[in-house]
Amino acid sequence: MASIGGADTAHQLTRIVLTGSESVGKTTLGLQLAARYGLTCVPEFVRDYAAAKGAPLDARDHGAIANGQMALEDTHIAAAIARGDTMLLQDTDLISTVVYCHHYFGRCPEFIEQAAMARRAAHYLLLEIDVPWIADGMRDREARRDEVHVLFRQTLARFDAPVTVVQGPWEQRLATATALIDAV
Repeated sequence: MASIGGADTAHQLTRIVLTGSESVGKTTLGLQLAARYGLTCVPEFVRDYAAAKGAPLDARDHGAIANGQMALEDTHIAAAIARGDTMLLQDTDLISTVVYCHHYFGRCPEFIEQAAMARRAAHYLLLEIDVPWIADGMRDREARRDEVHVLFRQTLARFDAPVTVVQGPWEQRLATATALIDAV
């Protein structure tokens, strides 16, 4: 069975997570990197969950969101190991759930915090908010991007997560991420 931490020692599967505030290009960059390296990028669970709910998320949703994110990750981890992959990319992880719980509700359930720490990835690519906001009907934090970004920085530091900041134009973001993956 695969380790849920950053690197599974028996299978050498290293997880790299793209993280950060809304509308910073996590999904786009994750798919570019996946195509470039022939890897899988685990999608963000909460986006489909929120769309299926069809109503604003509330504090009662976070348990289902955390459990859904973990199940999605575990499925992709098992598949990556079965293929013999050495790396798995993720478009967010439970640290995002922790951040948004604190942002929207002022607290995060302890079990989510503990699971996020136990499942901490090998490395995080923290995408800066220096690209244009793109509305998509789901995003709602345009005016509070700075505040959410600070929460991401603080939470990653609190979890002692290895981080590389990704900033600048799209080409520079891809080059920064590619350099990190090449080094790993």
